[in-house]
Amino acid sequence: MDDRERMVKILERLSAEFEPWKQRGKDPFEILVQTVLSQNTNWRNTKLAFDRLTKKFRTPKQLAEADAREIQKLIEPAGLHQMKSGRLKRIAQIICDKVNGDLGRVIRKPIEEARGELLALPGVGHKTADCVLLFAAGRDVLPIDTHIFRVAERLGFTSAGDDYEAVKTRLEGLVPSGRRGEAHILLIQHGRRYCNARAPLCKDCPIGDLCPYKSSKAKISRIKS
Repeated sequence: MDDRERMVKILERLSAEFEPWKQRGKDPFEILVQTVLSQNTNWRNTKLAFDRLTKKFRTPKQLAEADAREIQKLIEPAGLHQMKSGRLKRIAQIICDKVNGDLGRVIRKPIEEARGELLALPGVGHKTADCVLLFAAGRDVLPIDTHIFRVAERLGFTSAGDDYEAVKTRLEGLVPSGRRGEAHILLIQHGRRYCNARAPLCKDCPIGDLCPYKSSKAKISRIKS
């Protein structure tokens, strides 16, 4: 079985294990704000900060004109609030200046051009740009987060030390076209529930027979015993 066939089987197993993913178009600016807030924090704190912020400031214009200290206070649950508030305000100002507050004009461009413009925004890295393209524009991209880095390496698809672009290129080449968003969600859920960093639940893993990491752990266990 080659790696592409193995990836398809993995996605089949995980789609039966977890709730199906449904693409829902969302406001690209809100997705961008939410993803910036999510940097270096968990989902619960991200959501709290995002909900607090967007109750008062929803549009690029509103955020661009907001007082920086007020933004800091609203997003404090997400951590690094001083840095993130400055980034969000500056991003909003740039979007207002360059595309009249309509980020949709950016994400509708050819994918590499759109990605490049998103990456040019302050504090926007590869994952943030790809999340906006996936969740707001429905582009067939596979954003890579810490869970996917770990799962991909344990599955033997990537190597330790591979950077974001290397992992993204490798996984997008293995996942069938049109399923990269689904793969993103499934691999994250698998990383959270089974393939966690410190104590992976290999005995309960639904894809254990497709995973060289589990096989290597079993081999080590037999040697020790």
